[in-house]
Formats: sequence, C-alpha cells, structure tokens
Amino acid sequence: MTRKSSSVTIRDVARQADVSVATVSRFINQTAPVSEDVAQRIQSVMNTLRYTPHVAARNLATNRANAVGLMISFNIYGDFFGPMLNGIESVVGEHGLNLLISSNNLTLRGGHGGMPLGPNNTDGLVVYADSIDEQEIRHLYELEFPMVMVYRTPPAGLKIPCVNIENKAASFKIVEHLIKVHNRRRIVYLRGPEGQQDSYWRELGYRKALEENGLTYDPMLVLPGEFERHIAAMTITDALLNGLEFDAVFAGDDDAAVGVLGALRDSGKRVPRDVSVVGFDDQRTSSYLTPALTTVRAPTLEVGRVAAQQLINLLRRGEADCETLLPTEIVIRESCGCNTSP
Repeated sequence: MTRKSSSVTIRDVARQADVSVATVSRFINQTAPVSEDVAQRIQSVMNTLRYTPHVAARNLATNRANAVGLMISFNIYGDFFGPMLNGIESVVGEHGLNLLISSNNLTLRGGHGGMPLGPNNTDGLVVYADSIDEQEIRHLYELEFPMVMVYRTPPAGLKIPCVNIENKAASFKIVEHLIKVHNRRRIVYLRGPEGQQDSYWRELGYRKALEENGLTYDPMLVLPGEFERHIAAMTITDALLNGLEFDAVFAGDDDAAVGVLGALRDSGKRVPRDVSVVGFDDQRTSSYLTPALTTVRAPTLEVGRVAAQQLINLLRRGEADCETLLPTEIVIRESCGCNTSP
C-alpha cells in the first residue's frame, strides 16, 4: 500500500529510486544536473509515493524565496492598475512563483523605515514608477538584486532593465490632432505628479506639437492634474473662474480627463463644441463617457507581462533586455470633436 505523502521522506524516495539522498536533493532543488534517466526514475518514485518536497526546506537549500515582488505607489488604483497587475500575475504564475505586492508608503506602514519587499523575502522586484526612491534603488543595485522598472528609466549609470511606453510620440500625435483637425490654439496640459516620468515625457510631446505647428508655448496653460479626477476637476474649475482662456485640454491620463469633463459640464461649457478634451491610457470606461473620450491606448496589460518576463529572464539566465518601449495607439472618439453630429 502506498503511504501518505506526509510520512514519506526524501530517504524513502532515494531508496526506491536506487540513488543517494544527495542526488534526490540535487534533482528537487535543481542545484546540479542529473542524468535524464535518473531524473525520470526519481520523478516516477515521487509520483508513486505522492512525495511533495517541503517548500521551506527547498527554499532554504536553494537560497530562493520562490516569490517576486511588485512595489507600487500608494495612490495607484482603478482601471490602470488592474490590467498591469493581471499581466504580471499571468507570467509569474506560469513560472510557478508567488507574487508579493506592497506600497513603500511610510504613513501606511506606521512610519517604520526599511523596504517592505527585497532580498529578505523575494527573489526580485518589479518596481513601478516612483514607488522606490533613487537611494533605495542604488542600494539594491549594489547588492546585485534583480530588478525591472516599469514606467520609469533607471538612475544614471545603473544598468537596470526597464519597460516603458511611447509617451512622447503619442502625446505629440494627439495634440497635433487637436491643432490640425480641430483648429485648437489654446491647449491646456494637465500634468501628473511632480517627478513622474510619464508626465514629463507627455509634456515633452505636448510642447513639441505646439512648436512644430507654429504655436507659442505658454506655461500658464500647463496645470496640475496629478492623474486624479478630483484634482483635475478643481484645477479646471479654478482656471475658468480666473478667466484663463483655452479651447482644448490634454489630460495627462483618463482619470484626469473624467474630472475635466465634469468640471466643464458644471461650468456650462460644451464638449467638444466649446472645449475639446483628450486623455491618455484608454481605460475601460473611456468609451462610455459622454461624450466618448478620445485618448491614447496604452498597452498596460502587455507592460505587466513584459516586465514580469524580463524579471524571470534575470532570475533564470542572469540577463534581460536593457529597455523595452511598447507602442501606443491614438483612439479617436467624440470628445475631441470627431464623430459628432452637426
């Protein structure tokens, strides 16, 4: 009769497979190669005895946590985060690893310092945007701890793989669309959080579109949106109350665009007749807004998948692509002025 796995030991497996305990250990922990016929024999015995290696012991033997971490900003949420997380989870799960997620927010952690995720509990990290400051990144880099950055480039001098999207090119195209197709001349840009690289690149695309189409850059038209709808709404409301003249708004992301649409509606402005509005990301709800939002479709799910695969490559092969730049797509709907009835 086959014994229950709880009473089966590695010695039992070695005895029935006619190999040493050390050979079974090497096979289980993959710390050294074993011949194909021996590997098949060990696996067959393990299946027969229903032997399951002790996870904690295996991790200790291999010095691995069998988990990767995802460091996020404390204020990331909603439609943007979900697809990226799904992309990461799908790849991590395919490779039999666990995913640990944490925010590096000291307030939420009771003011305690120290990294919540790192070499003590993960084999590597996916670092989202500004979730870890430069000093911490440099420290992990000096430890040769595997990392992949998303929506951010590594600090100067550090060779850390990163995954980004075409922010500047897409922003240029959507702002140029407002200028050339809809004859907009006073275009507000609602930037994201200070120091956020996505916001910076999108502003560069905005400014380039103005310059190449003969429009003068006006710093008064660059306003805070913080990638949050309530802040974007307050900003646009204040701008209208203060008499700022504009005929279009390029919101740094779709959440901000939702706030803009609400503020313009409450102020009696008609979109797109009085003011055109465009966003960035193409969240799931963007096509259901009134009017439907013209925006940039970002491959958020693919960003997560590529980042996770690059981290797996680092862990398994010790190398990964230095930088991956994923393409974006302009999605024309009604809020810019297209596809509307006369």
